Amino acid sequence: MRVLLLAALAVALPAPTVAEAPAAPELPAPYATPVAVKQPRVLGWPPGTVPQALPNFRVTIFARGLDNPRSLLVLPNGDVLVAESRGGAGEIRPSANRITLLRDTTGGGAADLQFVLLDGLDRPYGLALRRDRLYVGDTDAVLSCPFLVGQTRMHGECRTLIELPSAGGRDHWTRNLAFNPDETRLYVSVGSSSNVDEGHVDANNPLRAAILVAQPDGRDLRVYASGLRNPVGLAFEPVSGRLYTTVEERDLLGDELVPDFLTHVQDGAFYGWPYAYFGAHEDPRRKGERPDLVARAVVPDLALEAHGTPLGLVFYGREQFPRSYRGGAFIALHGSWNRSTFTGYKVVQVPFSRGRPAGPPQDFLTGFIADAGRSEVYGRPAGLAVATDGALLVADDAGNTIWRVTFKCAACTPDPAPPRPNDSRRERSAVPARN
Repeated sequence: MRVLLLAALAVALPAPTVAEAPAAPELPAPYATPVAVKQPRVLGWPPGTVPQALPNFRVTIFARGLDNPRSLLVLPNGDVLVAESRGGAGEIRPSANRITLLRDTTGGGAADLQFVLLDGLDRPYGLALRRDRLYVGDTDAVLSCPFLVGQTRMHGECRTLIELPSAGGRDHWTRNLAFNPDETRLYVSVGSSSNVDEGHVDANNPLRAAILVAQPDGRDLRVYASGLRNPVGLAFEPVSGRLYTTVEERDLLGDELVPDFLTHVQDGAFYGWPYAYFGAHEDPRRKGERPDLVARAVVPDLALEAHGTPLGLVFYGREQFPRSYRGGAFIALHGSWNRSTFTGYKVVQVPFSRGRPAGPPQDFLTGFIADAGRSEVYGRPAGLAVATDGALLVADDAGNTIWRVTFKCAACTPDPAPPRPNDSRRERSAVPARN
């Protein structure tokens, strides 16, 4: 019996063991590894094929037939909003430029209804809900739209709260949004327009390569943190209440430089771009230009894979997954295009303890690469969200699918119940013109 019990417990706890805070990475010299271009060729998912989850996790299709789904927002009633958009100078197909509402009316874990909530946007990405307003991060502005949970059409006019710098999608075009826990401040991420500001354009625009903060009505806009080449994921860690971000670092210094990263964001901090990386490691292409900024560059909390392209970031606080996952972070690595061998193309999990990363990233959802030697992939993970039932939703923009990951293990021992307190009492609509 003891052997069987131990085996059951081992199956019931597939999450990584919480360890000490991860050490700073040992970085190679610039150009010590090759500088390469290896663009993926997207095949799409063959019928019956899904990404590969860890043992005892199940992957199913929540929604398919979308047009480049990028980011997700789960509403209190279980509806899911998805931003369908694309950017980049090499894009052949136009951006869908819409927000679609997905609804599961049967409770079967798949969206059987789709509604176009908003269209006519400009590469929407960030989504946030505050009371009766839906906030949308277009590439050139933050919009505020009247919205009540449960409705499937937008009624009333969206208005522009904040105008943002944009190069029409030919730059780092994603604009993510997050409210602090008490919803008194709105945070907006804006990427750079270049790799290392070769033309000194971003240096003249402090709203780029930064996270901004404003009041919910857009007033009092200021730079909250700077020197962040492309901060995409934004989420507040529930224990510490700190804002965390995932950042795409610079290119063309070699396969192993520079690692992308996850870090908590300090008010007024400078994170190095474009003059330095991971603290005072000076970029040779900007050598000697700003020693003052190099000296004050903050070291990020956790190195990710170089060129892995972290996009989605979400903290897990539900009870559907085993207890050892709760409080940890999930990160979607969209995948490399500028490395001699593919990296990324997966979702990783980072354990947290006392509000900080407590171990290295560990693979959670893989199988997006079809044939690395032929540069073929089935899809690319982008946005993440946790559904109201505790499932993890993964937007696959290249696969035009939203995957649903659940924990299902008949042989597993349930998590022990949390201790009880001594007191036993328990208690399709177009966007109207912007103002």
